[in-house]
Amino acid sequence: MKLTPVKTLALASLLAIPLSLVMVATSASPAFAASALQTLDPDKDRTVDLNEAKTAASALFDKLEKDKDGTLDRKEMHGRIPDADWAVADPDNDKTISKDEYLAYVEAVFKKADADNDGTLDAKELKTPAGRALLRLLMK
Repeated sequence: MKLTPVKTLALASLLAIPLSLVMVATSASPAFAASALQTLDPDKDRTVDLNEAKTAASALFDKLEKDKDGTLDRKEMHGRIPDADWAVADPDNDKTISKDEYLAYVEAVFKKADADNDGTLDAKELKTPAGRALLRLLMK
């Protein structure tokens, strides 16, 4: 296929848009992780431990649980749990997540994010894909 200057410019423009979005998301991530750390770290030790994560997760569960049936369905979750992980988060396969199931899933994601296995997450660990997945479960 022969590319004319107009086609070349159009193709370059289309490629530049996603690249610029990736650059914005990447550059925003460290600031967001640092901000999240401040929010999730009541003892101000610059880390999030499992207790702090579960406290935040419990509060978010209560905020998301609008219909007061004690569970969250996919709609109420707003995409916080990837489809591929839904079976892990919903072991009884009832298509809803109880608070206990949610906290168990948060613990599993926390352990994935804890790369150095020290029982805490620092800003660097929160910037990883697993750390960002955990933040989606803890913050509105």
